[in-house]
Amino acid sequence: MTPDLLHKPIEIFTGLSLAVQSKLKIKHDGWLQDTDILASPNFEQRPDNAEIDLIVVHGISLPPGEYGGGYIQQLFTNQLDPREHEYFAEIEGLRVSAHCLIERNGHLVQFVSFNDRAWHAGASCWQGRDNCNDFSIGIELEGCDDEGYTDAQYQQLARLVISLRKQYPALTEQALCGHSDIAPGRKTDPGPCFDWNRLNTLIHS
Repeated sequence: MTPDLLHKPIEIFTGLSLAVQSKLKIKHDGWLQDTDILASPNFEQRPDNAEIDLIVVHGISLPPGEYGGGYIQQLFTNQLDPREHEYFAEIEGLRVSAHCLIERNGHLVQFVSFNDRAWHAGASCWQGRDNCNDFSIGIELEGCDDEGYTDAQYQQLARLVISLRKQYPALTEQALCGHSDIAPGRKTDPGPCFDWNRLNTLIHS
């Protein structure tokens, strides 16, 4: 827990707990109920008999280090205009997605059904198994490696993890990692500022 929270009144902690306890509903088709949806074309069916047994946490900002422009949503739906920023020109034609994005204010957007294979992990390996997209769920947090994530993001991520574990029983407590864990040397997100202990505390609150 960050130092600034340590000095706030106890009702703040109660509010955090209540926010996490409010449940997200996942329908049988893999879509969240009562959540904003921006359907991405960047997905495919999972391989036959693939069991969803891993959650991968990512960090992303577009342009790098900037927040709130809606560019992540545009990237995941193939609508990013390469003329708007020099970095967008560098990644023109990139086809990626995640199942969900959690913005800085905690707002949750879903792009791909959890039952389908989103394109979030790239070349990856988890416990000897390659192609993590086949069996994982990818959750993007709006952020970057050298800046802390927000209270609202931790709360929303905890809510989502709790709901996913309920819907997909193979998602054990150990089946939660960062992009850097499945693609070491190639990826660094969600970065050293991401507080795994804080997330786990909220999940079990």
